[in-house]
Amino acid sequence: MYTYRKYYRPYIGPFDPCPPLPYRSYETPPQLYLGFQPYNLPQNSPQDALRTGTLWPDLFAPYPNPYKVPTSEEGGEQD
Repeated sequence: MYTYRKYYRPYIGPFDPCPPLPYRSYETPPQLYLGFQPYNLPQNSPQDALRTGTLWPDLFAPYPNPYKVPTSEEGGEQD
């Protein structure tokens, strides 16, 4: 199974002035995993296409912030 978020460990030099992050991450777009664009894909309405940035819902990725801590309103852990 593929994921849109990839992780890697950057090089940490012996003379780095600040403590570095041990892991970095980046997003990959959904079209990398599609291979080819099949015929008759469902399409967004023009308003949704402008909001999401793509005409096809299968090619939309929300790109969430990996460093944002979820709050209880967003479905995070509750105390």
